[in-house]
Formats: sequence, structure tokens, C-alpha cells
Amino acid sequence: MVKRIYHFGEAGTDGNAQMRDLLGGKGCNLAEMCNIGLRVPPGFTITTETCRDYNDVGKDFPEGLWGDVVKGITRIEKQAGKVFGDPKDPLLVSVRSGAAVSMPGMMDTVLNLGLNDISVEGLALKTERRFAYDSFRRLIDMFGDVVLGIPHSFFEAEIEKLKKKCMVENDSDLSADHLKELIEMYKQVYVRHGIEFPQNPEKQLELAIRAVFNSWDIPRAKTYREIHNIHGLLGTAVNVQTMAFGNRGLNSATGVLFSRNPSTGEGKIYGEYLLNAQGEDVVAGIRTPCPLAQLAAEMPEVYRELAKNVETLERHFKDMQDIEFTIQDGILFMLQCRNGKRTGPAAIRIAVEMFQEGLISKDDCLQLVKPEHVDQMLHPQFANKYKEDVIGSGLPASPGAAVGQLVFHSEDALALKRDGKDSLLVRTETCADDIGGMHAAKGILTQRGGMTSHAAVVARGWGKPCVCGCTDMLVDDEAKQITLGGKVFREGDWISINGSSGEIIQGKQELKPASFSKELASFLAWADERRDLKVFGNADTPEDVATARRNGAEGIGLVRTEHMFFATEERIRTVRQMIMADDLTGREEALAKLLPFQRSDFEGIFTAMDGLPVTVRLLDPPLHEFLPQADMPEVIASMAKELNVTTEAVLAKILALSEVNPMLGLRGCRLGIQHPEITVMQARAVFEAALNVKARGIKAVPDIMVPLVGSTTELRHQTKIIRETAEAVFQENRGQRVPFRVGTMMEIPRACLLAGDIGKDTEFFSFGTNDLTQMTFGFSRDDMASFMPTYLVSGIMQNDPFQVLDQKGVGLLINTAVEQGRLANPTLKIGICGEHGGEPSSIEFCHLQGLNYVSCSPFRVPIARLAAAQAKVKEDAKRKAQVPAEGKATVLPTPPVKLQRGTAA
Repeated sequence: MVKRIYHFGEAGTDGNAQMRDLLGGKGCNLAEMCNIGLRVPPGFTITTETCRDYNDVGKDFPEGLWGDVVKGITRIEKQAGKVFGDPKDPLLVSVRSGAAVSMPGMMDTVLNLGLNDISVEGLALKTERRFAYDSFRRLIDMFGDVVLGIPHSFFEAEIEKLKKKCMVENDSDLSADHLKELIEMYKQVYVRHGIEFPQNPEKQLELAIRAVFNSWDIPRAKTYREIHNIHGLLGTAVNVQTMAFGNRGLNSATGVLFSRNPSTGEGKIYGEYLLNAQGEDVVAGIRTPCPLAQLAAEMPEVYRELAKNVETLERHFKDMQDIEFTIQDGILFMLQCRNGKRTGPAAIRIAVEMFQEGLISKDDCLQLVKPEHVDQMLHPQFANKYKEDVIGSGLPASPGAAVGQLVFHSEDALALKRDGKDSLLVRTETCADDIGGMHAAKGILTQRGGMTSHAAVVARGWGKPCVCGCTDMLVDDEAKQITLGGKVFREGDWISINGSSGEIIQGKQELKPASFSKELASFLAWADERRDLKVFGNADTPEDVATARRNGAEGIGLVRTEHMFFATEERIRTVRQMIMADDLTGREEALAKLLPFQRSDFEGIFTAMDGLPVTVRLLDPPLHEFLPQADMPEVIASMAKELNVTTEAVLAKILALSEVNPMLGLRGCRLGIQHPEITVMQARAVFEAALNVKARGIKAVPDIMVPLVGSTTELRHQTKIIRETAEAVFQENRGQRVPFRVGTMMEIPRACLLAGDIGKDTEFFSFGTNDLTQMTFGFSRDDMASFMPTYLVSGIMQNDPFQVLDQKGVGLLINTAVEQGRLANPTLKIGICGEHGGEPSSIEFCHLQGLNYVSCSPFRVPIARLAAAQAKVKEDAKRKAQVPAEGKATVLPTPPVKLQRGTAA
């Protein structure tokens, strides 16, 4: 029989931290907190498998589930000494979601379940009137919003109306009689929507559980999973738990904390709390909370216990913790813990300091920092001083610089992004429904909310600049304007924010690239010590090459020589002259003009990479790409004027170049075979440049790469030309030589299948995974936007294969090519130079296949350095786990075959 419910609490706990996939992150950690002896309100978790089954049977409870829920409630009743639905002293519970992967605020929660018109009066007599009515009005609000689909704004409007009438500022200032009046106002909201609030507690519980299951498929949850590339989960677990009340008076409170500062990484407890409140008040930012340090003065004993619990949890989970807690009548309850989201700078500081404190190993330290954290540290910063333009300030919720046009609604931020424009999303406070716009905007600014509010937590997780709690700012959503610093700013106006300082700056401030910090450099040096894979950069100009080297590149894995031709008008005009030439003499004249341009560029690249390998790809794209981009009559007229030829001659040449599918036509090595003079010119430029820099004491290490090879005969043809050209250049320079290699770009499936033959005739393989993916799938990169979103949303594909390497199909071709190539040539140098060279999971695959290097954009080099180290650490950990302990072997799935590495550059 399927076990659908796992209990936790003093009476016994079924689950543990290793059961994340089944119990969700919240459920497994509630169980683990019980296991290590912390005070947790008792409850039970309904499994993620049950959510899957619920959806599979048409959104209905699987057989036996409700009976298990009733038994679970009975077990809680015995521990709490109260009865669910008791009219005099009712047991109240919360119902919360919790998927295996943390999705803050994306799915639904209902608190105070079990109250009705009768039991609220019993609770008032048993406890305190204000507490009872406050709990009931919260239930009516949340239940209407989460379960019955009545927007929260209708309830918010009623409480604002009542506060105005009573002349109070905060919800907590409303008296018991005011709250009783508010309950009736809330009920009228139901009436106006043609709905009745259910008085039966069991019905409340059933509907709430259904709502949490249903929340797995609501738009904001789907959007969050798409943004974070979360696939393959069963669904959400449901946690039913005894309520702990932070709204019982001034001896009660609720709060959120981090065991270390999530923005800076400082090793101190960092958080906020509210007296006489419930959890959603802190997260939603409805009231601006107090810093946690203040709790040490107000409730010193509770604070000491809390601090001890925080230390216990961090040592147990070996990571910075994000913790929710409630204090009820001076007693501390732990409600949730999870590994906390953090900024890039904080991630590195936390990892390094936890290692220095002896909490984790150096390998653990490397694993704690995610590649996206490194990416965040390379984001732009403000270029100039701006103090005179500061118009206000708030809390520095998530660091970094952001500049954008003001928008007030999520849909508008999404629309601007589609148009290629930058936006800054301004809200009174954000909620989960804003997730799409928050992701689309360059930065987020809110009037209310603290450092642990929804906006702050989500923005930090993304590394997106955010300023929260700017209480001096007045947001007018209807007029789409803000008032701040004595000025009015309307939708479309440019505003800048500094998420590191909390400053809000008028105007479109200039940004500059981030500097490579000492902390990041030191951390990546640790990663470099641990990795096997070398990391190269893809770069086409001396400036790009210099950037790649500054970022730690150990070579250049791809120089796209065609990009050099677009550098100036003179160059592109000369290329077009070559295209228009009717004979070999005309082409050679044009190529002679191009030679010094290419040679000069190669000299700059070799100088920047002194002593490191540089892989130069010969001309690859079809010739039509060098024609002007315009309507055909304009192209013909422009080229005729530019090259001083007739329009008829231009038209004839264009027709001659015309191909039905040019990406599979005359390009790559085919171009060099049909016009060998192009290969000669490019090879000569490489070797002359190498000799020129050698004369200046600079060591050039050129690798020449033949693109789009599908057969050994194609490769041999081009290799012969390259080597003959090299010898000619060396002889012309009195026998001066430079070492070089000739290799091929593996981007045609046939080449991968015949790698054993090709490997005999070459010195290196470089997988061009962009074209290899295109040809393996039969997808056109230029046209896939018409169907790929549907494939991803419907689950036909888990990832865009042009962003994340397809390890089953394309990966099998790579595996075959590596194995066969190395059998034919054990010293074969093998790397990858497609877009996948900077993607972490693809880098791990390359490591396991025994490649020598990955090559990626200069700006992704730091990310690749870390990902390569993490791949090595992960592999070593798996190997260690397979070592027999005390004569007993641990059986693990067999990892991909790791092949012997060839001789690296």
C-alpha cells in the first residue's frame, strides 16, 4: 500500500532530510528539525507522489488519502491536547506547500484553519478576544484568496477602509471590536462574489489541501519553474501543521532570519521580526519589521535559544540557513529551515569563512558557490558619481546597479523586455503574482517591506538589484507615478537604483563593467587547483582576447576569422570585392588587401596570449552573409556603387551565390576547397603574424582549425594547403619556424561517427556543438523560436538544446568521437567551443568524457572555471562513495565512461 502521509513531532517522526524528493524541501526539513531535537509544532506531510497522483486522476484525491488525513489530524489532536473543530477550544492548523526545489512564495499557504463563527467565540473566551478575531479575519482573507479565488485586494480594501475610519495606521492597532466588525466586512466580500465561507472545519481542510495541490500548476509557479529551469518534479508536498501563534499579544512574535547576511555574507545572524503578527505579515512586507537585534533586548531568553538553534541548524546542514520562527506566549517554535538564497559576493564569503571555521571541507566550499553567483559578480556597476541625483533611499535588499524606465505592473515590464527595452518595476510591495515582471525588469523598487520581504528574497536569489522599504516614496498605481524627493516621476521616466547602498537616483545613469574582485580571484584560484579541464575563451579581437585572459582563460579555443572582416568599412568592402571577382586573379588581388588586416589582428591576439594556445578557425560562413542587409534592390545599388561595377554584374553574382539552404551549402571547408586561395591567405596571415611576434620575443602557439569537415579527404585537402603554406612562409623568413597544429571542428554527425579515421589525420578535435546540435536534431537555430517554447512548456524537451547540451543524442556522438579518435591517436587534444562550453551541466559532461578543455565567451570564463572544478569534486565524491567501507561496498549507478585525456596544450 502506498504511504501517502509522513508524520513529524514529539510523538515520532517518519521522515528525514534525505527524503526531499518525496516530502519536499519544507517537509523533509521539518522532519529533520524534529530529529535533531528542536521544538517544532507537530503535523504531517502529504507526499509529492500524491500530488502527481491527484493530477493524474483529474484533480481528485487518490483512494484512501482522506482517511489518512483524518488519522493524521487525530494524531495531532493527541499531541496538542485539542480537537479539530471543537467549539470551545479548537485545534487550528496551517496548510503549506513545499516542493523538492525551493520556490519562495510561488505556491499557496492557508493559516488558522479550523475556525468558524462558533469556535471563534470559544477561542475568544479561552484565550483573548483580539487574538481570536484577528486569527479568524486572517483565515477568511487567506481562504478567500488562496482557495476560492477572491483576490486579496478586495479584503485589503476593506481593512484599509476600517483603519481610516478608526484613524489607526497599522493592522495591529485595531481593537478586538474593530476586528469583529472587519470579519463581517470580509464576509460581505464573499457575498458580493456569490460565495459562502465554509463553516465546517473538515471541509476547510479538504479544500485547502486541494488548493495547495492545484497551486503547482498556477501561472506564477509555472513561470518560476521556467525561469529557473526546474523540470522533472513530481509536484508539491502538502504540510499540515499545528498553528503556533505570533499574534497572541506583545509576548508573541513571528520572524524570518538568515544564519549569515545573505547580501554581504557577514557571519552574523541577520533577520527581522514583528510583534503580535503572523508570518505572512513579515514576508509580504505589509508592515515594516524590526531588526532581529532588537529581539535580544525585548526577549533575551528567547533570543538566546533562537541563536543556539541557528548555530545547530547551520552546523547540521553545513550551509547558510533561511529560517522562519514564531514565538507564542514567550515560547519559541521553529517553523521552517532551508539553505538560504544569497548574492554572489555573499556566497563566496560564506563558503570561504565556513571553511576557515572548520564547518566544511575545501571541496564543500567549492560546491557551496553556484556558477550563477560568479555570474552575478560580473554584473555592471555605476560608472560615475551620482550623489547630486539621489532622490531617496530604502533598504539595500539586493546589491548591484540597475537602470530602467519606470513600470508599475508586471505585464508592462514583460512588454518592455519583449521590445528590447530596460524597465524598473515599482510596487507598493510585491507578491508572488509579480514574478514574471520581476524577472523581466532590470531592478525592483518597493515602498514597503523589509530585508526578508518577498521582493528582497526573490531578487537576491536572482542576483537582481532591489531596494525595499522606501517609506518616503508614494506609489500611485492608478496614475502610474511615484512621488519621491519632492518630485513626481511617471511611467517611462528613467530611474536608477543602487541595491548595494539602497539609493534611488533620478535619470539614466551610465554603467560600466564590474571589476574582478580580489575575493573572486582568490576563490577561483582554489577552483583552478581542483579542476582537470582547461578553460579557454572564444574571442575574435585583441580586446576580447585580453578580456578572456584577464578572466583566467588558459588559451583561445575559437577565433572566428570572419568576424575580423566586419571590423571596418574598408575590410568588408574588400571582402565584397573578392566575392564579386570573376576569376582567380581578381580574388587574389582582393585577398592580398585582406592579408595585412588579418595578420595585424593575429599579431594582436598572439601578443595578448603570449605563450598560450590560440585556435584559429578558417573562414566558415557562406559568402552571402558578407552582403549588405537590406532589400534586394538596395543591396544591388549599394554594392554597385561601392565596388564601381554595374548593377547587372552585382545581380548576376548574387544569383550565382544563391542557395536554397546556405547553412548546408558552400561554407566551411567546402569554401576552402572550391577557393583554396582563401585558405592560403588565412594560413599565411597566421604564420606571418606568429613569426613577427616571435621576433619581438613573444611566443605564438597557433592551432589552425578546419571547419565543417565530414570526411577525411576534405580534411587532408585543407591540411595539405596549410602545411605547404607554412613551409613557404618559413622559407621566406630564413628558416624561422613556429610550432603549430592542424585540427578540425567536429560539427557534422558523420565526422563524429568516423572519428577513428579522421583522428589519424589530425592533431586536435574541437566540437562545434552549435552546428552539431542543429544537424543532429534537424532544428534550424534561426527558426526554432516558432516551436521550441511549446516543446519546453509541454515537456517534450526539458531544455533548449542550444543552451544545455543534449547528452543523450549529441552527447553520444561526442562520446563516440572521443573514444574512436583517441584509439586512433592517443595524443589527440580534444575540446569544445560551442555555446555549451560555458554551461555548467555541459561542462560536467565534458569533464566526464575526458576532454582537455572547454572554450566559451570571455565573460563566462570565470563560470566555466568554477563549473570545471565542481565537476571534478563531484566525480571524486562519487568514486569515494564506491570505495568499500569495512568490507561493504556501496552500490551506486555507473557514471558515464571517463576516457583517458590526451596531451593538453
